[in-house]
Amino acid sequence: MKASEFDRKFESGKSVLKHLDLAKGRRPQQEQKRVNVDFPAWMVEQLDREASHRGVTRQSLIKLWLAEKVAESGR
Repeated sequence: MKASEFDRKFESGKSVLKHLDLAKGRRPQQEQKRVNVDFPAWMVEQLDREASHRGVTRQSLIKLWLAEKVAESGR
């Protein structure tokens, strides 16, 4: 299917999902990369308490706080 035909279908509100390979879809700037960070035991305990209080996982809390700090830096 040509891009122009795909665009016409999409813009007219018709489903184009059958023409997409969703298994290969990627979100730009959202690729995951695993990193390992060592924290002192007391910090892990505090992180776990705060995560529990908020109803999220430790990993989610750390990601949230880091994202906020990176956004604040504006770099």
